[in-house]
Order: sequence, then C-alpha cells, then structure tokens
Amino acid sequence: MDLEHGDEEVASVEKAFQGKEVPRWEKQVTLRAMLVSVVLAVLFTFIVMKLNLTTGIIPSLNISAGLLGFFFVKIWTNLLSKSGMLIQPFTRQENTVIQTCIVASSGIAFSGGFGSYIFGMSSEIAKQSPEANTKLDIKDPSLGWMIGFALVVSFLGLFSVVPLRKIMIIDFKLTYPSGTATAHLINSFHTADGAKLAKKQVRLLGKFFSFSFLWGFFQWFYTASDGCGFKEFPTFGLEAYQNKFFFDFSTTYVGVGMICPYIINISLLVGGIISWGIMWPLINARKGDWYSAELGSSSLHGLQGYKVFIAIAMILGDGLYNFVKVLGRTILGLYNQFCKRNLAGPHSPLSYDDECRTEMFLKDQIPFWFAIIGYVGIAIVSIIVVPYIFHQLKWYYILVIYIIAPALAFCNAYGCGLTDWSLASTYGKLAIFTIGAWAGASDGGVIAGLAACGVMMNIVSTASDLMQDFKTGYLTLASPRSMFISQIFGTAMGCIISPCVFWLFYKAFGNLGIPGSAYPAPYALVYRNMAILGVDGFSALPNYCLTLCCVFFIAAIVINLIRDFVGEKWAKFIPVPMAMAIPFYIGTYFAIDMCVGSLILFIWRLVDKVNADTFGSAVASGLICGDGIWTLPSSFLALAGVKPPICMKFLSRKVNAKVDGFLGS
Repeated sequence: MDLEHGDEEVASVEKAFQGKEVPRWEKQVTLRAMLVSVVLAVLFTFIVMKLNLTTGIIPSLNISAGLLGFFFVKIWTNLLSKSGMLIQPFTRQENTVIQTCIVASSGIAFSGGFGSYIFGMSSEIAKQSPEANTKLDIKDPSLGWMIGFALVVSFLGLFSVVPLRKIMIIDFKLTYPSGTATAHLINSFHTADGAKLAKKQVRLLGKFFSFSFLWGFFQWFYTASDGCGFKEFPTFGLEAYQNKFFFDFSTTYVGVGMICPYIINISLLVGGIISWGIMWPLINARKGDWYSAELGSSSLHGLQGYKVFIAIAMILGDGLYNFVKVLGRTILGLYNQFCKRNLAGPHSPLSYDDECRTEMFLKDQIPFWFAIIGYVGIAIVSIIVVPYIFHQLKWYYILVIYIIAPALAFCNAYGCGLTDWSLASTYGKLAIFTIGAWAGASDGGVIAGLAACGVMMNIVSTASDLMQDFKTGYLTLASPRSMFISQIFGTAMGCIISPCVFWLFYKAFGNLGIPGSAYPAPYALVYRNMAILGVDGFSALPNYCLTLCCVFFIAAIVINLIRDFVGEKWAKFIPVPMAMAIPFYIGTYFAIDMCVGSLILFIWRLVDKVNADTFGSAVASGLICGDGIWTLPSSFLALAGVKPPICMKFLSRKVNAKVDGFLGS
C-alpha cells in the first residue's frame, strides 16, 4: 500500500462514515432532538445562571452539551431498538442539532444580562451606588418585560450573518476552535470505538454529578442564615477569611478550574493577592484621609469605590486592547483573503473530506432575501417595542445601533473564527458609554446605556455563536438549514427559560446581589457603575481613585502587549489582566477553588496523562452540573419557606468566650 495514500485514509474522517446516508435536513431536526434539547437547556441554564450570579466566569459547555445529548438520545434509541420500534437511527447530524440548540438556549442566560446589565438596573443594585438613584434610573426586574425584551433583541444577530456563512466557513476557512473541537468530539462519538468511550465518559460524568448534587444537598443543612455553612470555613485562619482568602467547598468552581486553562486560574489568584492581600488593607489604612471614616462598607465613595472602579479600569483596559487587536487581525485577515483571491492561480484540489463537506454545506441554502427580510422585520418590531419597555432608550438610539450592528456582528464573528474570543461584552460596554453619554443624566442615561448594552450584546454574541455552530455543522455534514432552525428554536427557548430561571433565583433568594451573600452578582454593580461613569464622568470616584484607575488601565494594556510580544511559549506564564480584575471586587475564595481544580488535573496528568485528558472534561462537567442543578430544589425550598435546621459558624477564641459567657448567664 502506498504510504501517502495510507496516511490519507487514516486522516480522513468522512471515509470512516462512507456508506452511511446523510439524512435530509428535516430528519436532522427531529422531535426527540427537540425534547432532549429542552430538558438539557433547562439544566445548562441553571448552571450558567448560577455562574453569572456568583463570579461571572463561564467556561465553554459545548463539549458537555454534545456528550449529554449523545447519552440521552442513545438511551432513547437503544430502548426503542430493543422493542423493535426504532424508525430512525441516531446520527451525528442530529447530535449536532441538539448541541447547537442547548448552547443557543443557555447562551441567552449570559447575553441576556441577568447577572450584568438587566440586574444592574434594579433597586437592589442601585442602593449600593450613591449616584443615579432616581426613579428614572431604576427599573426592577419583571418576568413579562424581561421575556419581551429578550424575544425582540435576541434574533437579530442570527439574521445579520447568515448570508456570510459561505464566505466565513468555505472561502476564508476560519478555524473557530471551539466549534471545530466540538465537531471532532461528535464525529468520534458516532464511530464504534468512540461510542464505547462516550459511554465510559458519561458513566464517570454521572458518578461525579451524583456526588456533586449530594454534596450540595448535605451542605444545605448547615446554612440556616447568612455567614453559615461549609462555604464560610476559615481555611487559612480568621484574618485570611476576613480578606476573602478561603476554600468554600464549591464543586462548581473546582470543576470550572479543571476546564479553564491553568493561566486563567493562576491569574485569578494573583489578582486576589494583589487586591485583597496588599492593596485593600493599605487603602483601608488611609480611612479618614483618602475617604471619610463615617462611610458604610458599601459606599462607592469609600473602600468599595476603589474595589469597583479599579476592577472596571482593568476590564476596560483589557477589553480595549483585545478589541483593537482582534479588529486589527480581522482587517489584516480580510486584506490577506482578498489579496489571495486576486493573486491566486489555479486552486489546489480539495481533499475527499472537504469535497463532501462543501457539497453538503452548499446543498440546503438559506435565501439571502430571507435573511434581509428577517433582519429588517425584527428590527422594526424591536424599534417599536424596546422604547415601550425602556422609555429612556429612544427609538433613534436603537435605529443607529441596528444600522451599524451587522458590521460589528461580522467583525465579532470573524474575530472569533481567528481567535476563539467573542468580544460581545466589549461591544456592549461601548454601547453603555456612547448611548449613555448621548442620552445624558437628565433623560435616564443610566438605564438607556444599560438597555443599549443589551441590544448590542445580543446581536454580536448570537452572531458569533451561530458561525461557531455552522463550523461544527460543516465538519459533521449537518445541513445549514437544520443548524439555523435549531439555533432559532434554541434562542426562542432561551428567551423563555432564562428569564424564568432568573426570576426563580430573584424570588427565592432575598439577598440576591448583596456583597457577601451566596449570589452577589458582582457584574451587576460593575455594569451599573460603568453606565454612571459614562453619564456623570469621574465625579463619583473617591480621592486618588482616578489615578489608580489610570495606572491599572495602562497596566492591563502593557501586560497584554508583553504577553503577545514574548510569544506563546512564555505567555502561558504571564497573568491575564481580565482574569486578574475579577477578584478585585468579589474576593479570592472562588479562585482558590479553581486552583484546587487545576491542581487535581495537574496531579492526575502526572500520574496518568491519557486518562486525565480523556476523562478530565467529563469529571469537570459532572461536578459543575450536579452542583448547578441542586440550585433548582434549593430555590423551591426557599420559595416554600423551608429553612435549613443548622447554622454552622466559626468564631475566634475571644468571641467564643463572650458567646459562652452570654449563654451561661
């Protein structure tokens, strides 16, 4: 056998599926696929919502969605096969549709802003900020308007980039790393060896799911009030605990730490040490000099202001750098693509895989006119409805956003294809500052800026997500039409499920959004203060805070420059500014959890690298899913007024002596 020919045989994915008929797009979007998607969409929305309302760090859950989708439908088809009732076998195309639908639905929990701009409008968050507390600058959550807002702004991004799918996927051959990795995983599931491995992965995921769920249930018994439970255990001593250094026994963040790159987890820890270990104690020592000693702990004119605004400065510095970087790479990439097209000679012949994929990708077209009519139609409805929901956001603000949005959606989708980095939140912050400043303080600029952030984020986020899914579909021979329909269905589900899940959290946990609570929603206050900053300028900052903000803004840019300058080999040892900024406001406890996850994976790889790489994501997904789904029964218990029976607290020796003396008397 010819060696080169043999290598091609081994490397070819589609030859492994030769002889298997690719079902029509109507048979890829099956009833069972939609039912499984609904069940898993609820599960993943709870997970994303919990992460949103705790630290705001959300790892990619595409692989977990693909794995669980495979598991559920495989059980379904096996049962029907044994009873002789199986009509249609389970295909990789159907698996892709399920994964797309789940990710599209749970993605609304992030782009919908329930842990950021939506909750940032509420009176609960406004109480923590001394500025912009008038009725004009507050809008409390309500299930009706949240669902309505999501429905009229979440679909535009899908229609804005549909006509560009061929250019992005086939002509430009953009990588879309997450979409490509998910496609390889789904392809492997549907081979004989891959199916056996998937069963082992799901079995392990199930074990850690059960452990995580039961551990969450066990911990609940000891949390009768705030400040109680295992999550309050002073791991490194009471003084370290006061400065937010402790391990809080969260299986969610241990699992997230196993998924996130090591440098992200280390960056979080470094940020926590710089802020809570060094800066805040030093600034607190200047109380009475830099700021009034009479201020409460939540006042933004005191220490809290330094925490929030310095974190904002680092986030904006990192966001601006990456925006310019990705935009530059996008422009350069487009220039190179057009130059290649103009200068190219005869095209090299396509491989067997590329021939199969290109033929299938171009088979079921989505008409250009359909995308245009869809975008314009939804835009008109949105321009009419959104000002009714937020009267501070005038119709002409939205019109301007919708005119420039397709270009920004393209840039985000193209940049994501090159770097796997969606800058949706960065585009949203740009909308906060521009629309907020345009509206002005007297016309409710804070709410206008936050609502505009939502409009922009939803467009650019769903656009990049759709193109990632088109890449997955291209590599698994899923029809673009079935992918688009599953994305539409998933988005529609998300517009209903995500507000309902947030509403459950909002009603069940009365201390939602309060610092130090189980769900502090840190980004809600950050986004609100960005809006205040955009409207009022720097008047809200305490003494020397602007200087420190400038230092950390520049530092974020410089660190990113160094990371890019030294190359990939050394960049993995340099912290990521965006990750460093997150603990500045909320503390370091979750970073310690995530570093424990990294340590577990690191030791596992030292002992057995093959199994660690094969089953690591399954273990992590089980830990995240189990603890995430526990929030559903715990929410219902809270709504029913059922309180845990025990409060477990940890006191110093002196305080304990006083308590004993008081109780003894």
